[in-house]
Parts: sequence; C-alpha cells; structure tokens
Amino acid sequence: MPKVKPHRTSPSLDMTPMVDLAFLLVTFFMLTTQFRPDEAVVVDTPSSTSDIVAPESDLLTLTIDKDKRVFIGIDKQPTKAAALQAIAARRGLSFTPKQIKEFSLLNSFGAPIEQLGSYLNKDTEERKALNKSLPGVPIDSLNNQMIDWVLEARKANIQNFQKPLYMVIKGDAGADVGTVQKVIAQLQEKNINRFNLVTSLEMAPTEAKAK
Repeated sequence: MPKVKPHRTSPSLDMTPMVDLAFLLVTFFMLTTQFRPDEAVVVDTPSSTSDIVAPESDLLTLTIDKDKRVFIGIDKQPTKAAALQAIAARRGLSFTPKQIKEFSLLNSFGAPIEQLGSYLNKDTEERKALNKSLPGVPIDSLNNQMIDWVLEARKANIQNFQKPLYMVIKGDAGADVGTVQKVIAQLQEKNINRFNLVTSLEMAPTEAKAK
C-alpha cells in the first residue's frame, strides 16, 4: 500500500513589524541628524598614526591653508557671539543683533574683524564665493587678531559653560611650515601650551613576522 504523504505548506512571515521598524529608524535619524555647516576653507591634512581623537564640543580650531591664511572655528554659538562683541568693543566697532546671530552660525571665518560686518551682510552663496579671496585672520605682531580671538573665546567659554576650550591646529599638508610655527609660537607667548595638531588617520605599520 502506498504511503500517504502529508501536505506541506510553505511557512509565512509577517513583514509588517519589520516595515514599521524601518520607518521608525528612518524617522529617528531624520530628526536627530545634524548637518555641519560648510567650512570657510577646506584643507588636506597630513596623515599620521596617532589615535588621539579631538572632542566633539568646546573646541577652537585654527586652520592654516596652503596660502598662509588662518581661519578660526569655534563650536559654541554663545562663545562666538561673546568673543565677537568683546573684540568689537575693544576696537571701537559694533555689530547689529542680526550680524551677531549670523556670526554665531558660522562654522569658521577668515577675515579681519573690520571686514566682518560687510561679510555678515551677504547671503550664504555670496559668502561661499567670497571665502576664496578672504585674507585670513591677521597674525601680524602689530595686529594680532588671532590671539585676541583665542583669548576672548577661552574667557567666554568658561563664563558661559564653565569649561575650557580644547584647542587644535589644522594645517594643510602643503601649508607653509613657517606660518604654522609662527602660530604655535604666538600661542606659547600667551602661555597657551596645550593644543593638538589635526591629522588624517592612517594604519600603523605592522612589524614583519620573524621567519
């Protein structure tokens, strides 16, 4: 007598919970993702094998491009606004509330404070085009605005957040070595000796195995 084979049914999987989960994840990332504003200047940093990672906040970045220009980036908006007003008052300048707000939204800047007013009055696209011709923040001995920004930003960050600013120097791989050394020397003259150089991470060399 032939055997009766039981009828086999294919297993079914309800994908509705998976679809719901996917939409929840997409919504979460859309609501929480923060896009960084465009950099005023883009540099190609040299590579190294250092595994020290700069913090995400309370950061002041001095960027030196291949044209010997210095750009300054400060991550906290209240710190930027307070530093701008302090330096402007010292130099007999003033900025409107709208200009101060626009400045606090900049990721970095590279112009003398005397030119910032007209720079801030321009729209985003005009600033992008103008960034290529900016002279950079002055670092001359008779007009060292870079040091003024560093000192005022450090002071403002402590007053507003009770935290010191972590300082980094980001130089282009083709940057003038003398300019980088000059920036470091000026910081050290103000007893600012704690800062790091930003590099691109590369793999550490592996030791050859002994045969």
